[in-house]
Amino acid sequence: MKVTGAQALMKCLKEQNVEVIFGFPGGAVIDIYDEIMRTEDLTHVLVRHEQAAVHAADAYARVKGDVGVALVTSGPGATNTVTGIASAYLDSIPIVVFTGQVPTALIGNDAFQEVDIVGITRPCTKHNYLVKDPKDLIPTIREAFHIARTGRPGPVLIDLPKDVVAAMVEYNEPQPVKMRTYRPTYEPHPGQIEKACKAILKAKKPVFYIGGGVILSNANEELTELSRKLSIPVTMTLMGLGGFPGTDPLSMGMLGMHGTYYANMAVAHSDLLIAVGARFDDRVTGRIDAFAPGAKIIHIDIDPTSISKNVTVDIPIVADCKHAVAAMNSWFNRSKDFDRGAVAEMHAPWLEMIKEWKDKHPLGYAEEKDVIKPQFVVQKLHELTQGNALITTEVGQNQMWAAQFYHFNKPRSFMTSGGLGVMGYGFPAAIGAQMAAPDRTVIDIAGDGSIQMNIQELATARQYHCPVKIAILNNNYLGMVRQWQELFYDKRYSNTTLDTAPDFVLLAQAYGAVGLRATKPSEVEPVIKEALATDNVVIMDFVISREEGVYPMVPAGKATTEMLLV
Repeated sequence: MKVTGAQALMKCLKEQNVEVIFGFPGGAVIDIYDEIMRTEDLTHVLVRHEQAAVHAADAYARVKGDVGVALVTSGPGATNTVTGIASAYLDSIPIVVFTGQVPTALIGNDAFQEVDIVGITRPCTKHNYLVKDPKDLIPTIREAFHIARTGRPGPVLIDLPKDVVAAMVEYNEPQPVKMRTYRPTYEPHPGQIEKACKAILKAKKPVFYIGGGVILSNANEELTELSRKLSIPVTMTLMGLGGFPGTDPLSMGMLGMHGTYYANMAVAHSDLLIAVGARFDDRVTGRIDAFAPGAKIIHIDIDPTSISKNVTVDIPIVADCKHAVAAMNSWFNRSKDFDRGAVAEMHAPWLEMIKEWKDKHPLGYAEEKDVIKPQFVVQKLHELTQGNALITTEVGQNQMWAAQFYHFNKPRSFMTSGGLGVMGYGFPAAIGAQMAAPDRTVIDIAGDGSIQMNIQELATARQYHCPVKIAILNNNYLGMVRQWQELFYDKRYSNTTLDTAPDFVLLAQAYGAVGLRATKPSEVEPVIKEALATDNVVIMDFVISREEGVYPMVPAGKATTEMLLV
Protein backbone atom coordinates (compact mmCIF):
# COMPACT_ATOMS: atom_id res chain seq x y z
CA MET A 1 0.00 0.00 0.00
CA LYS A 2 1.42 3.37 -1.06
CA VAL A 3 0.92 6.33 1.27
CA THR A 4 2.57 9.71 1.76
CA GLY A 5 5.30 10.10 4.35
CA ALA A 6 2.91 12.11 6.52
CA GLN A 7 0.29 9.36 6.31
CA ALA A 8 2.95 6.77 7.12
CA LEU A 9 3.91 8.72 10.23
CA MET A 10 0.29 8.72 11.44
CA LYS A 11 0.02 4.98 10.82
CA CYS A 12 3.25 4.36 12.73
CA LEU A 13 2.02 6.43 15.67
CA LYS A 14 -1.13 4.30 15.74
CA GLU A 15 1.03 1.14 15.70
CA GLN A 16 2.84 2.44 18.78
CA ASN A 17 -0.46 3.16 20.58
CA VAL A 18 0.26 6.89 20.64
CA GLU A 19 -2.86 8.77 21.72
CA VAL A 20 -1.46 12.24 22.46
CA ILE A 21 1.30 14.31 20.88
CA PHE A 22 2.52 17.74 21.92
CA GLY A 23 3.70 20.18 19.31
CA PHE A 24 3.79 23.45 17.40
CA PRO A 25 3.35 23.75 13.62
CA GLY A 26 5.54 25.38 10.99
CA GLY A 27 6.30 25.29 7.30
CA ALA A 28 8.54 22.22 7.33
CA VAL A 29 5.87 20.08 9.03
CA ILE A 30 2.76 21.58 7.45
CA ASP A 31 2.03 18.35 5.54
CA ILE A 32 2.13 16.40 8.81
CA TYR A 33 -0.21 18.87 10.47
CA ASP A 34 -2.59 18.61 7.54
CA GLU A 35 -2.66 14.84 8.03
CA ILE A 36 -3.23 15.18 11.80
CA MET A 37 -6.60 16.81 11.04
CA ARG A 38 -7.66 13.63 9.25
CA THR A 39 -6.40 11.21 11.87
CA GLU A 40 -8.86 9.74 14.34
CA ASP A 41 -8.00 8.74 17.91
CA LEU A 42 -5.04 11.12 18.09
CA THR A 43 -5.06 14.26 20.22
CA HIS A 44 -2.61 17.00 19.32
CA VAL A 45 -1.87 19.47 22.13
CA LEU A 46 -0.83 22.87 20.78
CA VAL A 47 1.75 24.29 23.19
CA ARG A 48 2.87 27.92 23.08
CA HIS A 49 6.60 27.17 23.05
CA GLU A 50 8.40 24.12 21.68
CA GLN A 51 10.36 23.57 24.90
CA ALA A 52 7.04 23.03 26.64
CA ALA A 53 6.09 20.33 24.10
CA VAL A 54 9.07 18.21 25.12
CA HIS A 55 8.59 18.72 28.87
CA ALA A 56 4.92 17.80 28.48
CA ALA A 57 5.82 14.68 26.49
CA ASP A 58 8.40 13.83 29.16
CA ALA A 59 5.85 13.95 32.01
CA TYR A 60 3.25 12.16 29.90
CA ALA A 61 5.75 9.33 29.43
CA ARG A 62 6.50 9.15 33.15
CA VAL A 63 2.84 8.92 34.16
CA LYS A 64 1.86 6.50 31.38
CA GLY A 65 4.98 4.37 31.61
CA ASP A 66 5.42 4.52 27.83
CA VAL A 67 6.85 6.78 25.13
CA GLY A 68 5.91 10.47 24.95
CA VAL A 69 5.85 12.23 21.57
CA ALA A 70 6.60 15.79 20.46
CA LEU A 71 6.39 17.34 16.99
CA VAL A 72 7.96 20.66 15.94
CA THR A 73 9.10 22.45 12.83
CA SER A 74 12.63 23.06 11.57
CA GLY A 75 15.17 25.69 12.61
CA PRO A 76 14.11 27.55 15.77
CA GLY A 77 11.32 25.05 16.36
CA ALA A 78 13.92 22.29 16.53
CA THR A 79 16.47 24.23 18.59
CA ASN A 80 13.78 25.15 21.13
CA THR A 81 13.45 21.44 21.97
CA VAL A 82 17.07 20.97 23.04
CA THR A 83 16.60 21.82 26.73
CA GLY A 84 13.71 19.38 27.04
CA ILE A 85 15.60 16.66 25.20
CA ALA A 86 18.68 17.10 27.39
CA SER A 87 16.50 16.92 30.51
CA ALA A 88 14.85 13.70 29.32
CA TYR A 89 18.27 12.26 28.46
CA LEU A 90 19.72 12.84 31.91
CA ASP A 91 16.57 11.46 33.58
CA SER A 92 16.30 8.46 31.20
CA ILE A 93 12.80 9.31 29.99
CA PRO A 94 11.50 7.63 26.81
CA ILE A 95 10.35 10.24 24.29
CA VAL A 96 10.45 10.50 20.51
CA VAL A 97 10.83 14.01 19.09
CA PHE A 98 9.97 14.63 15.43
CA THR A 99 11.53 17.74 13.91
CA GLY A 100 10.86 19.19 10.50
CA GLN A 101 13.76 19.83 8.13
CA VAL A 102 14.27 21.65 4.83
CA PRO A 103 14.07 19.51 1.66
CA THR A 104 17.03 17.16 1.23
CA ALA A 105 18.32 19.10 -1.79
CA LEU A 106 18.72 22.21 0.38
CA ILE A 107 20.42 20.56 3.38
CA GLY A 108 23.81 22.19 3.85
CA ASN A 109 22.89 25.31 1.89
CA ASP A 110 21.93 27.47 4.88
CA ALA A 111 18.35 27.45 3.70
CA PHE A 112 15.62 29.34 5.53
CA GLN A 113 15.04 27.74 8.95
CA GLU A 114 17.69 25.09 8.37
CA VAL A 115 19.70 23.83 11.32
CA ASP A 116 21.71 20.65 11.92
CA ILE A 117 19.51 19.42 14.76
CA VAL A 118 20.97 15.91 14.50
CA GLY A 119 24.44 17.31 15.14
CA ILE A 120 23.19 19.60 17.90
CA THR A 121 21.36 16.84 19.79
CA ARG A 122 23.82 14.00 19.26
CA PRO A 123 25.31 14.41 22.78
CA CYS A 124 21.90 14.49 24.50
CA THR A 125 19.86 11.82 22.73
CA LYS A 126 19.98 8.07 23.11
CA HIS A 127 19.98 8.01 19.32
CA ASN A 128 18.92 10.32 16.50
CA TYR A 129 18.20 10.12 12.78
CA LEU A 130 18.06 12.25 9.66
CA VAL A 131 15.78 10.47 7.19
CA LYS A 132 17.12 11.20 3.71
CA ASP A 133 15.46 8.39 1.77
CA PRO A 134 11.65 7.95 1.88
CA LYS A 135 11.99 4.16 2.00
CA ASP A 136 13.81 4.48 5.33
CA LEU A 137 11.04 6.50 6.98
CA ILE A 138 8.84 3.72 8.37
CA PRO A 139 11.66 1.44 9.57
CA THR A 140 13.30 4.46 11.24
CA ILE A 141 10.15 5.42 13.15
CA ARG A 142 9.61 1.88 14.37
CA GLU A 143 13.25 1.55 15.40
CA ALA A 144 13.15 4.90 17.22
CA PHE A 145 10.26 3.84 19.45
CA HIS A 146 12.00 0.53 20.16
CA ILE A 147 15.19 2.30 21.21
CA ALA A 148 13.38 4.90 23.31
CA ARG A 149 11.45 2.41 25.44
CA THR A 150 13.89 -0.50 25.81
CA GLY A 151 17.05 -0.93 27.87
CA ARG A 152 17.87 2.29 29.68
CA PRO A 153 15.11 4.51 28.27
CA GLY A 154 15.86 7.85 26.69
CA PRO A 155 14.98 10.44 24.05
CA VAL A 156 15.25 9.71 20.33
CA LEU A 157 15.02 12.41 17.65
CA ILE A 158 13.94 11.94 14.03
CA ASP A 159 14.64 14.79 11.60
CA LEU A 160 12.17 14.78 8.71
CA PRO A 161 13.01 16.67 5.49
CA LYS A 162 9.94 18.18 3.90
CA ASP A 163 10.29 16.23 0.64
CA VAL A 164 10.52 12.91 2.52
CA VAL A 165 7.27 13.71 4.34
CA ALA A 166 5.58 14.50 1.02
CA ALA A 167 6.96 11.47 -0.89
CA MET A 168 5.02 8.27 -1.53
CA VAL A 169 6.28 5.30 0.47
CA GLU A 170 5.40 1.63 0.71
CA TYR A 171 3.58 0.85 3.95
CA ASN A 172 4.17 -2.65 5.27
CA GLU A 173 2.68 -4.17 8.39
CA PRO A 174 4.97 -3.98 11.42
CA GLN A 175 7.41 -6.74 12.30
CA PRO A 176 9.39 -7.17 15.54
CA VAL A 177 12.33 -4.77 15.58
CA LYS A 178 15.67 -6.57 15.54
CA MET A 179 18.94 -4.66 15.88
CA ARG A 180 22.17 -6.62 15.72
CA THR A 181 24.20 -4.11 17.73
CA TYR A 182 21.57 -3.18 20.32
CA ARG A 183 20.56 -5.90 22.75
CA PRO A 184 20.04 -4.70 26.33
CA THR A 185 20.61 -7.22 29.10
CA TYR A 186 17.42 -7.73 31.10
CA GLU A 187 18.14 -10.91 33.03
CA PRO A 188 20.74 -10.83 35.82
CA HIS A 189 23.61 -13.31 36.01
CA PRO A 190 22.61 -15.97 38.59
CA GLY A 191 26.12 -16.02 40.03
CA GLN A 192 26.06 -12.28 40.69
CA ILE A 193 22.63 -12.54 42.30
CA GLU A 194 23.93 -15.24 44.62
CA LYS A 195 27.00 -13.15 45.52
CA ALA A 196 24.78 -10.18 46.30
CA CYS A 197 22.34 -12.17 48.42
CA LYS A 198 25.12 -13.81 50.43
CA ALA A 199 26.66 -10.40 51.06
CA ILE A 200 23.29 -9.14 52.30
CA LEU A 201 23.01 -12.06 54.74
CA LYS A 202 26.36 -11.08 56.28
CA ALA A 203 25.65 -7.35 56.54
CA LYS A 204 24.77 -5.84 59.90
CA LYS A 205 24.20 -2.27 58.65
CA PRO A 206 22.79 -2.53 55.12
CA VAL A 207 21.05 0.27 53.20
CA PHE A 208 19.02 0.22 49.99
CA TYR A 209 19.85 3.27 47.86
CA ILE A 210 17.31 3.45 45.03
CA GLY A 211 17.00 5.71 42.01
CA GLY A 212 14.77 6.38 39.05
CA GLY A 213 15.54 2.99 37.52
CA VAL A 214 13.28 1.35 40.09
CA ILE A 215 10.36 3.43 38.79
CA LEU A 216 11.24 3.16 35.11
CA SER A 217 11.40 -0.65 35.35
CA ASN A 218 8.26 -0.88 37.53
CA ALA A 219 10.28 -2.63 40.23
CA ASN A 220 8.69 -0.84 43.19
CA GLU A 221 6.63 -3.80 44.43
CA GLU A 222 9.57 -6.20 44.24
CA LEU A 223 11.84 -3.70 45.98
CA THR A 224 9.30 -3.07 48.74
CA GLU A 225 8.89 -6.81 49.29
CA LEU A 226 12.66 -7.31 49.50
CA SER A 227 13.22 -4.42 51.89
CA ARG A 228 10.51 -5.57 54.29
CA LYS A 229 11.58 -9.19 54.05
CA LEU A 230 15.14 -8.27 55.06
CA SER A 231 14.36 -5.37 57.42
CA ILE A 232 16.64 -3.09 55.40
CA PRO A 233 16.05 0.70 55.44
CA VAL A 234 15.62 2.51 52.13
CA THR A 235 16.80 5.91 50.95
CA MET A 236 15.83 7.41 47.61
CA THR A 237 17.31 9.83 45.13
CA LEU A 238 15.20 12.72 43.86
CA MET A 239 14.28 10.58 40.84
CA GLY A 240 13.60 7.55 43.03
CA LEU A 241 10.90 9.16 45.19
CA GLY A 242 7.84 6.93 45.07
CA GLY A 243 9.89 3.84 44.26
CA PHE A 244 9.42 2.86 47.91
CA PRO A 245 6.53 4.09 50.10
CA GLY A 246 7.61 7.39 51.66
CA THR A 247 5.53 6.78 54.80
CA ASP A 248 6.88 3.26 55.41
CA PRO A 249 8.80 2.89 58.69
CA LEU A 250 11.81 1.69 56.68
CA SER A 251 11.83 4.82 54.51
CA MET A 252 14.56 7.38 55.25
CA GLY A 253 13.44 9.79 52.56
CA MET A 254 15.88 11.42 50.18
CA LEU A 255 19.64 11.37 50.58
CA GLY A 256 22.34 13.71 49.32
CA MET A 257 22.81 17.47 49.23
CA HIS A 258 19.34 18.24 50.61
CA GLY A 259 18.59 14.78 51.93
CA THR A 260 17.63 13.91 55.46
CA TYR A 261 20.24 13.85 58.21
CA TYR A 262 19.46 10.24 59.04
CA ALA A 263 19.64 9.03 55.42
CA ASN A 264 23.06 10.59 54.92
CA MET A 265 24.32 9.29 58.26
CA ALA A 266 23.01 5.81 57.53
CA VAL A 267 24.80 5.67 54.18
CA ALA A 268 28.01 6.98 55.76
CA HIS A 269 27.94 4.30 58.49
CA SER A 270 26.61 1.40 56.44
CA ASP A 271 28.60 -1.78 55.85
CA LEU A 272 26.66 -2.69 52.69
CA LEU A 273 25.10 -0.28 50.18
CA ILE A 274 22.69 -1.84 47.69
CA ALA A 275 22.25 0.60 44.80
CA VAL A 276 19.26 -0.16 42.59
CA GLY A 277 18.69 1.87 39.43
CA ALA A 278 20.78 4.80 40.66
CA ARG A 279 23.90 6.35 39.15
CA PHE A 280 25.82 7.86 42.08
CA ASP A 281 25.19 11.44 41.02
CA ASP A 282 27.36 14.15 42.58
CA ARG A 283 24.33 15.59 44.39
CA VAL A 284 24.00 12.23 46.14
CA THR A 285 27.61 11.37 46.89
CA GLY A 286 29.11 14.70 47.91
CA ARG A 287 32.86 14.19 48.26
CA ILE A 288 33.46 10.83 46.59
CA ASP A 289 36.25 9.65 48.90
CA ALA A 290 34.00 10.15 51.93
CA PHE A 291 30.90 8.48 50.46
CA ALA A 292 29.96 5.22 52.24
CA PRO A 293 33.63 4.69 53.17
CA GLY A 294 33.10 1.44 55.09
CA ALA A 295 30.54 -0.13 52.80
CA LYS A 296 30.74 -2.92 50.32
CA ILE A 297 28.68 -1.83 47.30
CA ILE A 298 26.23 -3.81 45.17
CA HIS A 299 25.06 -1.96 42.04
CA ILE A 300 22.11 -3.07 39.90
CA ASP A 301 21.66 -1.18 36.63
CA ILE A 302 20.61 -2.00 33.08
CA ASP A 303 23.23 0.37 31.69
CA PRO A 304 26.69 -1.23 32.04
CA THR A 305 28.40 2.12 31.47
CA SER A 306 26.85 3.46 34.69
CA ILE A 307 28.43 0.79 36.86
CA SER A 308 31.69 1.88 38.52
CA LYS A 309 31.50 5.12 36.51
CA ASN A 310 31.53 7.44 39.53
CA VAL A 311 32.01 5.04 42.45
CA THR A 312 33.81 1.70 42.26
CA VAL A 313 31.47 -1.15 43.17
CA ASP A 314 32.18 -4.63 44.53
CA ILE A 315 29.29 -6.64 43.07
CA PRO A 316 28.02 -5.34 39.71
CA ILE A 317 24.74 -6.68 38.35
CA VAL A 318 23.89 -5.63 34.80
CA ALA A 319 20.15 -6.21 34.46
CA ASP A 320 16.71 -4.67 34.48
CA CYS A 321 15.94 -3.65 38.09
CA LYS A 322 12.64 -5.50 38.19
CA HIS A 323 14.18 -8.75 36.98
CA ALA A 324 17.17 -8.46 39.31
CA VAL A 325 15.19 -7.64 42.46
CA ALA A 326 12.68 -10.40 41.63
CA ALA A 327 15.61 -12.82 41.31
CA MET A 328 16.89 -11.73 44.73
CA ASN A 329 13.46 -12.26 46.28
CA SER A 330 13.35 -15.70 44.73
CA TRP A 331 16.83 -16.55 46.03
CA PHE A 332 15.90 -15.65 49.60
CA ASN A 333 12.61 -17.56 49.34
CA ARG A 334 14.55 -20.69 48.34
CA SER A 335 17.57 -20.28 50.60
CA LYS A 336 17.94 -22.54 53.62
CA ASP A 337 20.39 -20.01 55.08
CA PHE A 338 17.80 -17.25 55.26
CA ASP A 339 15.88 -16.91 58.51
CA ARG A 340 13.66 -13.83 58.42
CA GLY A 341 13.42 -13.56 62.18
CA ALA A 342 17.16 -13.92 62.68
CA VAL A 343 17.89 -11.28 60.04
CA ALA A 344 15.39 -8.88 61.61
CA GLU A 345 17.02 -9.43 65.01
CA MET A 346 20.48 -8.80 63.54
CA HIS A 347 19.33 -5.54 61.92
CA ALA A 348 17.40 -4.28 64.96
CA PRO A 349 20.36 -2.38 66.50
CA TRP A 350 21.00 -0.73 63.12
CA LEU A 351 17.39 0.40 62.80
CA GLU A 352 17.51 1.69 66.37
CA MET A 353 20.63 3.73 65.53
CA ILE A 354 18.83 5.26 62.54
CA LYS A 355 15.84 6.04 64.76
CA GLU A 356 18.15 7.88 67.16
CA TRP A 357 19.54 9.98 64.29
CA LYS A 358 15.98 10.71 63.17
CA ASP A 359 14.90 11.71 66.68
CA LYS A 360 17.98 13.91 67.03
CA HIS A 361 17.57 15.74 63.72
CA PRO A 362 14.12 15.18 62.21
CA LEU A 363 13.13 16.88 59.01
CA GLY A 364 11.42 20.07 60.13
CA TYR A 365 11.39 23.86 60.24
CA ALA A 366 10.78 26.74 62.63
CA GLU A 367 7.20 27.93 62.46
CA GLU A 368 6.29 31.63 62.65
CA LYS A 369 2.89 32.94 63.68
CA ASP A 370 2.32 35.49 60.94
CA VAL A 371 4.62 34.27 58.17
CA ILE A 372 3.91 31.43 55.74
CA LYS A 373 6.66 28.83 55.70
CA PRO A 374 7.01 27.02 52.36
CA GLN A 375 7.37 23.66 54.09
CA PHE A 376 3.98 24.24 55.72
CA VAL A 377 2.42 24.81 52.30
CA VAL A 378 3.80 21.53 50.95
CA GLN A 379 2.68 19.68 54.08
CA LYS A 380 -0.82 21.08 53.64
CA LEU A 381 -0.84 20.05 49.97
CA HIS A 382 0.07 16.51 51.04
CA GLU A 383 -2.54 16.47 53.79
CA LEU A 384 -5.41 17.85 51.71
CA THR A 385 -4.69 15.59 48.72
CA GLN A 386 -4.05 12.61 51.04
CA GLY A 387 -0.79 12.13 49.19
CA ASN A 388 -2.62 11.07 46.04
CA ALA A 389 -1.88 14.00 43.72
CA LEU A 390 0.50 13.93 40.79
CA ILE A 391 3.20 16.45 41.70
CA THR A 392 5.42 18.28 39.26
CA THR A 393 7.99 20.87 40.24
CA GLU A 394 10.07 23.60 38.82
CA VAL A 395 13.72 23.66 39.95
CA GLY A 396 15.29 25.20 43.02
CA GLN A 397 14.03 25.54 46.56
CA ASN A 398 10.47 24.67 45.53
CA GLN A 399 11.73 21.36 44.14
CA MET A 400 13.60 20.44 47.31
CA TRP A 401 10.76 21.39 49.66
CA ALA A 402 8.42 19.26 47.55
CA ALA A 403 10.83 16.32 47.74
CA GLN A 404 11.23 16.68 51.49
CA PHE A 405 7.68 17.33 52.66
CA TYR A 406 5.35 15.65 50.14
CA HIS A 407 5.59 11.93 50.89
CA PHE A 408 5.23 9.77 47.80
CA ASN A 409 3.87 6.27 48.43
CA LYS A 410 3.43 5.31 44.80
CA PRO A 411 5.67 5.48 41.73
CA ARG A 412 5.01 7.77 38.76
CA SER A 413 3.59 10.41 41.09
CA PHE A 414 6.51 12.85 41.07
CA MET A 415 7.75 14.56 37.91
CA THR A 416 10.79 16.80 38.15
CA SER A 417 13.87 17.68 36.11
CA GLY A 418 16.46 15.87 38.18
CA GLY A 419 19.68 15.66 36.18
CA LEU A 420 19.52 18.88 34.17
CA GLY A 421 17.55 20.96 36.68
CA VAL A 422 15.39 22.91 34.23
CA MET A 423 13.58 25.99 35.51
CA GLY A 424 10.31 26.03 33.61
CA TYR A 425 9.89 22.24 33.55
CA GLY A 426 7.07 21.92 36.06
CA PHE A 427 4.15 23.70 34.43
CA PRO A 428 4.30 22.08 30.97
CA ALA A 429 5.05 18.80 32.76
CA ALA A 430 1.83 19.28 34.74
CA ILE A 431 -0.08 19.63 31.47
CA GLY A 432 1.52 16.44 30.15
CA ALA A 433 0.71 14.62 33.40
CA GLN A 434 -2.92 15.83 33.27
CA MET A 435 -3.29 14.65 29.66
CA ALA A 436 -1.98 11.24 30.75
CA ALA A 437 -4.27 11.06 33.79
CA PRO A 438 -7.33 13.27 33.24
CA ASP A 439 -9.04 12.12 36.44
CA ARG A 440 -6.08 12.80 38.75
CA THR A 441 -5.28 15.98 40.67
CA VAL A 442 -2.11 17.51 39.25
CA ILE A 443 -0.16 20.18 41.14
CA ASP A 444 2.91 22.10 40.00
CA ILE A 445 4.93 23.27 43.00
CA ALA A 446 6.78 26.32 41.68
CA GLY A 447 8.88 29.31 42.56
CA ASP A 448 8.01 32.83 41.46
CA GLY A 449 11.14 32.89 39.30
CA SER A 450 10.85 29.51 37.60
CA ILE A 451 7.13 29.67 36.88
CA GLN A 452 7.75 32.62 34.57
CA MET A 453 10.01 30.52 32.34
CA ASN A 454 6.99 28.87 30.67
CA ILE A 455 4.07 30.89 32.02
CA GLN A 456 2.64 31.19 28.49
CA GLU A 457 1.42 27.60 28.79
CA LEU A 458 -1.52 28.91 30.79
CA ALA A 459 -3.12 29.26 27.36
CA THR A 460 -2.43 25.59 26.58
CA ALA A 461 -3.84 24.39 29.90
CA ARG A 462 -6.99 26.45 29.38
CA GLN A 463 -7.47 25.37 25.76
CA TYR A 464 -7.27 21.66 26.56
CA HIS A 465 -9.23 21.86 29.82
CA CYS A 466 -6.32 20.72 31.98
CA PRO A 467 -7.37 21.91 35.45
CA VAL A 468 -3.83 21.83 36.85
CA LYS A 469 -3.08 23.68 40.07
CA ILE A 470 0.04 25.82 40.42
CA ALA A 471 1.32 26.44 43.94
CA ILE A 472 3.79 29.33 43.73
CA LEU A 473 6.10 29.63 46.74
CA ASN A 474 6.62 33.34 46.26
CA ASN A 475 9.61 34.93 48.00
CA ASN A 476 10.56 37.53 45.37
CA TYR A 477 13.92 35.83 44.95
CA LEU A 478 15.65 33.29 42.80
CA GLY A 479 15.65 31.39 46.06
CA MET A 480 18.24 28.64 45.71
CA VAL A 481 20.91 30.89 44.25
CA ARG A 482 20.08 33.50 46.90
CA GLN A 483 20.60 30.84 49.60
CA TRP A 484 24.07 30.09 48.26
CA GLN A 485 24.85 33.81 48.15
CA GLU A 486 23.71 34.13 51.75
CA LEU A 487 25.85 31.24 52.96
CA PHE A 488 28.97 31.55 50.83
CA TYR A 489 29.05 35.08 49.34
CA ASP A 490 28.42 37.28 52.41
CA LYS A 491 24.81 37.98 51.38
CA ARG A 492 25.80 39.72 48.16
CA TYR A 493 22.53 39.06 46.36
CA SER A 494 23.75 39.64 42.85
CA ASN A 495 20.80 39.58 40.43
CA THR A 496 18.70 37.19 42.50
CA THR A 497 16.19 39.75 43.79
CA LEU A 498 13.01 39.82 41.71
CA ASP A 499 12.04 43.44 42.36
CA THR A 500 9.49 43.60 39.57
CA ALA A 501 7.09 40.68 39.78
CA PRO A 502 3.71 40.15 38.15
CA ASP A 503 0.52 39.99 40.10
CA PHE A 504 -0.05 36.27 39.66
CA VAL A 505 -3.73 36.53 40.57
CA LEU A 506 -4.37 39.05 37.81
CA LEU A 507 -2.14 37.09 35.42
CA ALA A 508 -4.24 33.99 35.97
CA GLN A 509 -7.40 35.97 35.31
CA ALA A 510 -5.94 37.37 32.08
CA TYR A 511 -5.73 33.80 30.74
CA GLY A 512 -9.20 32.88 31.97
CA ALA A 513 -7.80 30.90 34.90
CA VAL A 514 -8.40 31.44 38.61
CA GLY A 515 -5.98 33.29 40.86
CA LEU A 516 -5.84 32.95 44.65
CA ARG A 517 -3.45 34.42 47.20
CA ALA A 518 -2.43 33.61 50.77
CA THR A 519 -0.33 36.03 52.83
CA LYS A 520 -0.58 34.43 56.29
CA PRO A 521 -0.63 30.84 57.59
CA SER A 522 -4.35 30.82 58.39
CA GLU A 523 -5.14 31.44 54.70
CA VAL A 524 -3.12 28.51 53.33
CA GLU A 525 -5.63 25.73 53.91
CA PRO A 526 -8.69 27.66 52.62
CA VAL A 527 -6.80 28.62 49.46
CA ILE A 528 -5.75 25.02 48.78
CA LYS A 529 -9.26 23.70 49.44
CA GLU A 530 -10.78 26.26 47.06
CA ALA A 531 -8.20 25.44 44.39
CA LEU A 532 -8.83 21.70 44.65
CA ALA A 533 -12.58 22.28 44.38
CA THR A 534 -12.25 24.49 41.28
CA ASP A 535 -12.66 22.91 37.85
CA ASN A 536 -10.20 25.23 36.15
CA VAL A 537 -6.53 26.08 36.07
CA VAL A 538 -5.69 27.72 39.40
CA ILE A 539 -2.65 29.74 40.44
CA MET A 540 -2.17 29.76 44.22
CA ASP A 541 0.20 32.60 45.13
CA PHE A 542 1.67 31.85 48.57
CA VAL A 543 3.65 34.83 49.87
CA ILE A 544 6.26 32.98 51.93
CA SER A 545 9.10 33.81 54.30
CA ARG A 546 11.53 35.68 52.05
CA GLU A 547 14.84 34.23 53.22
CA GLU A 548 13.79 30.72 54.20
CA GLY A 549 16.45 28.16 53.28
CA VAL A 550 16.41 24.50 52.32
CA TYR A 551 17.99 22.38 55.05
CA PRO A 552 19.74 20.05 55.62
CA MET A 553 22.32 21.17 53.09
CA VAL A 554 25.67 19.68 52.16
CA PRO A 555 27.97 22.44 50.85
CA ALA A 556 29.66 21.76 47.51
CA GLY A 557 32.82 19.69 47.88
CA LYS A 558 31.95 18.50 51.38
CA ALA A 559 31.15 15.01 52.64
CA THR A 560 27.48 14.16 53.10
CA THR A 561 28.10 13.95 56.86
CA GLU A 562 29.10 17.65 56.89
CA MET A 563 25.55 18.95 56.76
CA LEU A 564 24.32 22.44 57.57
CA LEU A 565 21.23 21.82 59.67
CA VAL A 566 19.85 25.34 60.16
